[in-house]
Amino acid sequence: MLSEAEFIEGVREHENIIWKVISVYLDNPDEHEDLRQEILLNAWKGIRTFRGESKFSTWLYRVALNTAITFYKKDKKHQGVHKSMPDNFVEPVDEPADHENRLAMNEAIDRLSTIDKAVVMLYLDDYSYPEIADMLGITVNNLAVKMNRIKWRLKQKIV
Repeated sequence: MLSEAEFIEGVREHENIIWKVISVYLDNPDEHEDLRQEILLNAWKGIRTFRGESKFSTWLYRVALNTAITFYKKDKKHQGVHKSMPDNFVEPVDEPADHENRLAMNEAIDRLSTIDKAVVMLYLDDYSYPEIADMLGITVNNLAVKMNRIKWRLKQKIV
């Protein structure tokens, strides 16, 4: 188990993970700090579950995603409201046609379920299938099937 100092240092080092998850799931900046506090509280309460089998950043990503998804689903204000993906969610490119494709992709990703958004976000952050599966608590085979379905849906929405 991590000491309090190690926990604080790990959170400080990987604070960007928390903010990235928040930016994907919340549109209202007034709620960002509430969700951040909720993520930190859940991470602190769950620190006993961190056994060091994965990187601290992987574990924190999982806690942040699970907390954000629960927060998003619980908050009645989000019922039927889709959070827009940040404009830079898919790396920007120089060509105007590519820019339009990027915007179309962001809009298509925005329409995915909360879990599917998490899968795409982790995939675009270059996490491996085993790491993503571990963070989401599913098998690698289940993730591969889910990813194929997401790719198919995204192609249908963009084309």
